[in-house]
Amino acid sequence: MSRVDDPRAFGKVAVLMGGWSAERQVALWSGDAVHRALCARGVDAHAVDLTPDRLFQLKAEGFDRAFNVLHGTGGEDGRVQAVLELLDVPVTGSGVLASALAMDKLRTKRIWQVEGLPTPGWRVLRSEADALAAADALGLPLIVKPSEEGSSVGISKVKQRDQLAAAYQLARGERGRVVMAEQFIGGGRYGQEFTCAILDGSALPTIRIVPPGEFYDYDAKYLSDDTRYHCPSGLPADLEAEIQALCLRAFEALGASGWGRVDFLLDGDDRPWLLEANLVPGMTSHSLVPMAAAAVGLSFEDLCWRILETTVLVHSSATSEVDHAGHHV
Repeated sequence: MSRVDDPRAFGKVAVLMGGWSAERQVALWSGDAVHRALCARGVDAHAVDLTPDRLFQLKAEGFDRAFNVLHGTGGEDGRVQAVLELLDVPVTGSGVLASALAMDKLRTKRIWQVEGLPTPGWRVLRSEADALAAADALGLPLIVKPSEEGSSVGISKVKQRDQLAAAYQLARGERGRVVMAEQFIGGGRYGQEFTCAILDGSALPTIRIVPPGEFYDYDAKYLSDDTRYHCPSGLPADLEAEIQALCLRAFEALGASGWGRVDFLLDGDDRPWLLEANLVPGMTSHSLVPMAAAAVGLSFEDLCWRILETTVLVHSSATSEVDHAGHHV
């Protein structure tokens, strides 16, 4: 299938940013960067700080497609995707089902487990007592986090039992989020925290992350200048290829498409453990997908073009199939 070489083929593009989740500020940073990159390539792109009411007006405002960089609730969990599908406005990234699944870390892990893909052990926490029981089952240290937030919102590394109650309440938050405890994986001789970006059906080079603190939290992701990133990650070539294939399988097991990121850990035996899939990754100066793209020669502007391009190619292909057969195939 031929690629897009004329920015006019995209029509009027809404860059969906901001939004109403706990990750609103990050989504503003991402959206601003994407908007500037698309405009620099001649795309008729417009920054849209999205609200639920504005979402339903996008078609009437003449937008032909949308570039979604809404992180977290609303933009990443399938809700925005569902409305845009009903409006017949093509949007970057995965569809409704994959978005909803990937946003829920518990269901993601259950699918990966059924598919035979490695993911750390976990427990659902409904009370502080459950947190104590999880510590007995999984051991300490362990990770306590919300099952449906991103950007490390509400996450804690718990080393002692007397920290469990506070960690549970932080993860639960004021809205009563579902909380999970997850087995801590450490000891990797090549490093511990990694990610693998996916772009249009291919796995990009993995990135090794070395945060300044205990783990890769919100400050390490978006605010700290002390977090170190290594891309290529320094993994042996055979292990790198094995993990890239694993991450692509994990991505596709959720029905994900377009672009995204799969985070994983390495243990002391060099075994990878899948953590989560992020289907609307950050696109800021500190973000990881642009870093991986740069490692294969794609500039930030090239990357944004390639992501937006999938909305034309995929939508055109689906339309042709329906027109040709008279029904979806």
